[in-house]
Amino acid sequence: MNDLALSIITLLVGAAVFIVGMNMMSSGLKKSTGPSLKKLLKKIRNNRFACFGIGTTVTMLVQSSAATGVMAIGFIAAGTMTVFQGVNIILGAYVGTTITGLLAALSSVEVAKYFVVVAAIGVILMFFKKEHVRNIGEILAGLGLLFFGLNTMSGVLSEETGNPQLVKMVQDFFSAVNFPLLLVLIGAVVTILVQSSSASVSIVVSLTGSVIGFEQAIFLVLGATIGTVFTLLLATIGGNVNVKRTGIIVLIIRILTALVALAICWPLGSYISTGFQTVFDFSKDGGPELAIAVFHILYNVIFMLAALPLVKPLEKLSFKLVKDKEQEKMKQSLKYIDNHLLDTPTVAMMQVKREIINMMHLSYDNLKLGYNRILTQDNSQDKELIETEDKIDYINNAITQFLINLTHNVSLKDEKTLGSYFHVVNDIERIGDHAYNFYESSLKMVSNDLKFSDVAKKEFDSMFDVICQMFELTFVIFHDKSSDSLKKLHDLEDQTDNLKNTLSTAHYERIQNKTCHVENSPFYTTLVSELERVADHLVNIGYSIVNPTGDDPTEKLTEQYE
Repeated sequence: MNDLALSIITLLVGAAVFIVGMNMMSSGLKKSTGPSLKKLLKKIRNNRFACFGIGTTVTMLVQSSAATGVMAIGFIAAGTMTVFQGVNIILGAYVGTTITGLLAALSSVEVAKYFVVVAAIGVILMFFKKEHVRNIGEILAGLGLLFFGLNTMSGVLSEETGNPQLVKMVQDFFSAVNFPLLLVLIGAVVTILVQSSSASVSIVVSLTGSVIGFEQAIFLVLGATIGTVFTLLLATIGGNVNVKRTGIIVLIIRILTALVALAICWPLGSYISTGFQTVFDFSKDGGPELAIAVFHILYNVIFMLAALPLVKPLEKLSFKLVKDKEQEKMKQSLKYIDNHLLDTPTVAMMQVKREIINMMHLSYDNLKLGYNRILTQDNSQDKELIETEDKIDYINNAITQFLINLTHNVSLKDEKTLGSYFHVVNDIERIGDHAYNFYESSLKMVSNDLKFSDVAKKEFDSMFDVICQMFELTFVIFHDKSSDSLKKLHDLEDQTDNLKNTLSTAHYERIQNKTCHVENSPFYTTLVSELERVADHLVNIGYSIVNPTGDDPTEKLTEQYE
C-alpha cells in the first residue's frame, strides 16, 4: 500500500473516530440529563426568548441540535408543545450546537493530544456498575475520541506532518471549487451525508488554515447550517400537520438567514477575513481554527436572534402552505356561521339558530344510522357514521365559541336566548354521542356473535318511532316556539318512559321463559335506556327553545326535567 492510500485511509479513520466520539459524548450527556431536560421542555411558555434560551441550554448540555429538535418535534406531535414554541426552541438549539465547533478549534492546541488519556479514563469508568458513573465514562471517552479523531485528520492534512500529495490534492480541489455557491452546496451535502452539522463544522474548523482558507471555510459553514435542517425534516416525515409546519418554518429560516449571510460575506469576504485576522493571529497555531469557530458562533447567535420576530408571520404562512385537510373538511360542515357575522348581531342570531338546526339534522341522521347498525349489524355505513359524529363534535365546539363571542354584542333579551342555545347545543351533541354508543355496542355484539331477536327488534321499533316523532316535533318547535307543540313533545316523552318500563318487563319475562339469550340482556337494557335518554334530551331542547327567558307558562313542566 503506497503512502497516498495509507494517508487517505488514515484521514477516513480519523473522521470516523471523531464522529463516533461525538456521538458517544452526546449519548452520555443525553443519558445524564435527558429526563430532566424533557421535564424542562414540557414547562415552557409562549415567551420566544425563554424558548430560545431553553433550546440553547438543552443543546449545550446534550451537544446535539438534532436531539433537541427531535425532542421538540415529539412534543409538537403529542400536542404538548405549539409550533411557535417548538420553532423557537430549535432556533436556540442551533446556537447551543456551536460549542462543538469551539471544541474542535481547541484540537489545534498542543495539550489537546493528551485528551486520548481522557478517553482511556472514560472507557474504564464505563465498566462501573453505577449508571451515572458509566454515563460520565461515556462522556469522557467520547470527548477523548473526538479530539483524537480531529488530531488525526489535522495531522494527515498538515503541510508539516501530512502526506504532501494528499495535501496538494485537497488544496487543488478547494481551489477548483473556490466559488461561494459551490462551497455552500458542498457544506450542505457533507452535513446531510454525516447527519450532523456539528461534525461537518468541526471538520471544517480543524482543516481551516491548513488546506482550507478562512474565506472558503465561511461558505462551507453557511452550507452546513442549511444541511443540518435535513435531519429535522427526516423527523417530520409521517408527522401531523403541525410537525410538518415546524419543519417548513425552520427550513425557510435557515435558508433565508444563510442567503442573507451569503449576500454579506460574498462581496465583503476579504474585509471579514482581515477583521478576524486582526483579532485572531493567523500566524499562530490555532488562530484560523479559533477564528472560524467564533464566526460560526456569531453567525448563529446574530441571525437566529434576528429570526425570532419572523416566527409568528412564518407560522401563519405555514398554516396556508400546509393545510389540515381534516380540519378543512370539518369547516365545510359549518353552513351558516362565520366570525364576520359578529359585527351584525341581528343577522348572527338568525344564522346561529340555522346552524343549530343543521347540527340537529346531523344528529338525527346519525341516530338513525346508529340504530340501524345495532339492529342489523350492517357495517356498510360505519364510515359515514364516524365522520358524522366528528362533524357534530366540531360544529358543537364552533357554535359554542361563536355564542361566547356573540354574547358581548347582543341585547339582554337576546343574551338569554343565547344562554338557552348553549343548553340546546349540548343536548344535541349528547344525542350524537348516543348514536355513536349504538355503533360501539353493535361492535361488541358482533365480536360476541350476538343478535337481537325479531320480537326484540319490533319492541325497539315501537320506541324508536316515538323518538322520530319527537325529532320532527322538535324541528317544528324551532320554527314556531309553540307551547302546544311543547306539550305534545312532553306527552311523547312520557310515552317513552312507559315504553321503557314495558319493554324491560317483557324482556325479563322472555329471559325467565328462556325464549331470549341472557347474554343479550346488557345490550337490550342499554339500548332501551339510551333511547329514553334521547327523548329526555329532545324535551330539554324543546323547553330551551320555547322558554329561553324563564317567563313561559310551561316553566312548571320544565322543572320536572331539571
